[in-house]
Amino acid sequence: MVCGVVAWGQSAAPAAPAGTQPAQAAKPAPQKVQLHSWWSGQYFTRPWNAPDGTKLPLISVKGNRFVDPTGKPMLFRGVNIADPDKVDSQGHWNKELFEKVKETGANVVRIPIHPVAWRGRGPKEYLALLDQAVEWSTDLGIYVDIDWHSIGNLKEGVFESPIYETSLPETLNFWRTIAAHYRGNHTVAFFELFNEPSVASGRMGTMTWEEWRDINEQMIDLIRAHNKDTIPLVAGLDWAYDLTPLRTSPIRADNIGYVAHPYPNKRTQPWPPKWEEDFGFAASTYPMIATEIGFESNTGPQYSGVGDYGHQITGYLESRGIGWTAWCFDPEWGPRMLKSWNYDLTDSGQLFSDVMHKDPAPMGGK
Repeated sequence: MVCGVVAWGQSAAPAAPAGTQPAQAAKPAPQKVQLHSWWSGQYFTRPWNAPDGTKLPLISVKGNRFVDPTGKPMLFRGVNIADPDKVDSQGHWNKELFEKVKETGANVVRIPIHPVAWRGRGPKEYLALLDQAVEWSTDLGIYVDIDWHSIGNLKEGVFESPIYETSLPETLNFWRTIAAHYRGNHTVAFFELFNEPSVASGRMGTMTWEEWRDINEQMIDLIRAHNKDTIPLVAGLDWAYDLTPLRTSPIRADNIGYVAHPYPNKRTQPWPPKWEEDFGFAASTYPMIATEIGFESNTGPQYSGVGDYGHQITGYLESRGIGWTAWCFDPEWGPRMLKSWNYDLTDSGQLFSDVMHKDPAPMGGK
């Protein structure tokens, strides 16, 4: 005699008659399996083909100047905004932001993209933000500089803080995506390859100018395979300040420009002779933009507006035919141009806006 336990709420099955074989239990139907679609993944390397992508004149390089299709030299003056991911998360990512940029007198806006934000939002969603920025800028007649906003040593993978952490493969894949996506788009005039390369006197490892030059040439080659028109911008070492190696070892590529970030803390006064020695001399041979300048009246010594820095730096840059974009059209990222999201300007914001509404300073060599 076999005893069994019947679960609560169930009845026992009747016993099979003696001498007969028990019936085979029916096989359960196979369960549906959630299939993975990893084989259909793709990189975002198709051109966007925006309807107004060729509305603005295409910018190119001629000698030591950026020029329009007629050969007329273009002096770019504008502002940096904060990372679009940051602005969007705070509820201020809209056309009004770009309209306020235009009101400053800007003809270019620099858009910094932090590696951590690019990874966090993902290429598809981040490109959607950038496409909006490009559409708004096109409508307003503003050119765009897309900046891979990292600080540190890309060769060794050592960075100033976690928000800047990236790698050479990630950087190359970023530029492959951006270059392909904006192929043929005239509004996106510049690709700023790496915000501020630095070894911080050895605290972030070692990297020679020749090694940095090779990395930039690798980025440029990859970009050119997807996009031959947009102009790559190359920064020098020492947090994008020192361009003295260009005297003997320039980047081996055409249709490019160079950038400098001459904040007031970089050198003691008098500034102009030192600016000329450290980066300004290069403007005699290459087109340039100082993609970060700025000060605040009530902050620490690093960015304080001592000695009328704002007028001195803009006057010096324009006398050498060097464009500039002030940092930062945001009420939180200093040195700030905005007091609040009401778009009221700080002292530096007002100064830079006043300069942009005037004719450029006359070019006079040094």
